[in-house]
Amino acid sequence: MFVSLFCALKQASTEVKKWRPVGADRGFTFLKYNLTIAYHRTNLLARYGRWSASSNGGKLESLGYKEGYRIDVDLPEGTWAEAPSFHDILIFNTGHWWWAPSKFDPVKSPMLFFEKGLPLTPPIAPDAGLDMVLGHMVSYVEKNARPSTILFFRTQSPRHFEDGDWDQGGSCPRLQPLVPQEVEQLFSLKNNGTNVETRLVNQHLHKALKGSSFHILDITHMSELRADAHPSAAGGKRHNDCMHCDLTCLKRRSPCSIWDLWRLVADHVEPGNLKSDRFRISTFILFCHVER
Repeated sequence: MFVSLFCALKQASTEVKKWRPVGADRGFTFLKYNLTIAYHRTNLLARYGRWSASSNGGKLESLGYKEGYRIDVDLPEGTWAEAPSFHDILIFNTGHWWWAPSKFDPVKSPMLFFEKGLPLTPPIAPDAGLDMVLGHMVSYVEKNARPSTILFFRTQSPRHFEDGDWDQGGSCPRLQPLVPQEVEQLFSLKNNGTNVETRLVNQHLHKALKGSSFHILDITHMSELRADAHPSAAGGKRHNDCMHCDLTCLKRRSPCSIWDLWRLVADHVEPGNLKSDRFRISTFILFCHVER
């Protein structure tokens, strides 16, 4: 999505300089318009890293934990911590890594949550941890954002695997968009199917964002319909990859048409809302990089 935005803007101006704000993975400034766009990669929004038991012991050690991942629910990851004070438009996204057992195995490498530097005991489940992280991060952004900043939180981009997950023989064989009845078969929570995580995460997002300053950028349903739109195949991959787009995302066959997405953003942006002398856009897109 970030690449698609960049390519779209480059049609209007080719005077582009590579420049990254603090913590950004990528960034470009369109010199003619003094417009900067940046991509800040973050997996869980909150700061996290490997955790190993201490020889001195502790609460987690006393419960039998030997290793895992420490997630500080009240601390933003450094890749984006400075972004709210710089950008005029921020688009956040998180979710897929929260349901990634290949990354956070509940037995071998569990998610261990900390608050104010101390472990939460008894340990809480990932979905409860997600709620805490979202609450803290929404509060952090609202306190640290520039006065005129416009805030978005993007809902989940769905997967379309059938007959199993990507590593369990599942595939995305559709050549036509789904009809509404087929969407419910694949994504309904009551079916508890392969792709159920999308709507589960969205429930947490809607709950956390209620009453906040964030606009919800809901791309989920229109993306659910596009089970035929997997540009990875056009990019030469041997498997259908719902989550990682290449430049073919610029085509209308993208799961969520990039043009539709930015039109949704534009509906909330009016010139009068931007008081800054420097108009900046930042996109926070979280990808689920599952090792294959």
